[in-house]
Formats: sequence, structure tokens, C-alpha cells
Amino acid sequence: MRIKILGCSGGIGGNLRTTSILVDKDILIDAGTGVGDLMLEDLIAIDHIFVTHSHLDHITSIPFLVDTVIGLREKHITVHATRETWQTLKDHIFNWKIWPDFSVIPDESNPFLVYSEVKVGETVELNGRRFTPLPANHVVPAVGYHLDSGKNSLVFTGDTTSCDELWVAVNKIENLKILIIETAFSNGEIRLARLSKHLCPALLIEELHKLERPTRIYITHLKPGEGEVIMQEVGADAAEFCPMTLSNFQIFSL
Repeated sequence: MRIKILGCSGGIGGNLRTTSILVDKDILIDAGTGVGDLMLEDLIAIDHIFVTHSHLDHITSIPFLVDTVIGLREKHITVHATRETWQTLKDHIFNWKIWPDFSVIPDESNPFLVYSEVKVGETVELNGRRFTPLPANHVVPAVGYHLDSGKNSLVFTGDTTSCDELWVAVNKIENLKILIIETAFSNGEIRLARLSKHLCPALLIEELHKLERPTRIYITHLKPGEGEVIMQEVGADAAEFCPMTLSNFQIFSL
């Protein structure tokens, strides 16, 4: 399983791209602005999108992706999401006011966009690759994802604040190799982090102390203009875990 980071920022500007991860050539985990860097042939190859939650920085490329490739491929694109997330996309994006409803185009029996519900703890297997939604604690219904190649595993928390249920699930993963966890704010904005249900370095260290398995840890979703400060604080608060900054175009092999 080849994992390529297309976007990992909490915003845009310059070379910053919002959250999206390409798995092999045919699967996306979230579809932020990073998807826009893919070539047309790469976009055509995408068959599945696993969505963590409905916030714009994680779903903004879905409408453009579908609209771009519908005339260039015969197979539909499947969106894997919780029922609440899909309903939000239907109500506020694919509603004919913001964007056409591709879940009924060209007709309901053969749409370009197909929904597949995911539930925490229930694994979706695609050609030997396993994707399991994990608990998350955010301001909207959200999940993280456990990606398992059979040999190694990667956990992507998505957007979350403190979540004991997440670590119960993560600590059961015997072949865990990589943990990608968000830290959106600096410690000076801890009140905002708590209000928006994100992490800051002080909250991050509390979460990492719940981790019982050795793994490589990468920090994602840094707010633009604050990345250096956040990572300095992460380095001070969580030095024992040796966390690293996730970066665009970074590639992992599982």
C-alpha cells in the first residue's frame, strides 16, 4: 500500500494544501485542496473517497473531481462516509444550489456518485486493503481511519480533540507503523482549540500518553503562519515521542 500526502495544512496559501491522502492510485482519504495538484489521468483513476467529516477543508475537491471525470470514465465514484456526513453533503453541497446532485445523475439507478455508509469499527476491504473507521471527537460527526495493508498499519485521526475511545482502538493495532495526528493550534490558543474541538501541543501530549504502542508520529493540520510555533511547542511538550511534521508529497509504504 502506497500512501502519498496531497495536503496536510489547516489552510491554503503558497504551497499549502488542505487535507487529502492518496492511497495507491485509486483511493482518497478526504479530498481537500491537495487533490487539485493531481494530473487528469490521476483523477480519472480514483474510484473511492473515504471522508472523515463534512468540513470544507476535507471535502472541497469532491464536487470538482466528480464533475471533471464523469465524461472520461464509465465507473461511478464511491463516497464512504458516516450517514451524518453524507446527509450534510447532500443538504449543503450536492443540492442543485451549490452543485448538481451527482448521486442522481444521469439517473438514480446509475449515478456518477454512489454513497456507502461507514460505521466505527466496521472494516471496508478493497482488494486486500482494509479501511476501518475510528472514533473521533469533533464539532461535527467525524471519524478517523485505520489503514491496514496486512503487513503494516497507518492511523489517521482526522480532526479530533481528546478521545479516549480512539486510543482504545489504536492500542489494539499490533502492526501499527505510523500515526498521523492533528495539532491545529498553538498553546496560546488552547481555549480556541477546546472550543473548536482540535488539539494544541498541551492537549496533544495528554493524548499521546494514552498511546501504548511504539510508532512513528506525524503532526498534521497546522494553521498557516503558526506552523513553526506549533512545532516548537510540540517539540517541547512531546519530545519523548519524537513527533515529526507531516509534509506535502510525503510518501509512506505499508
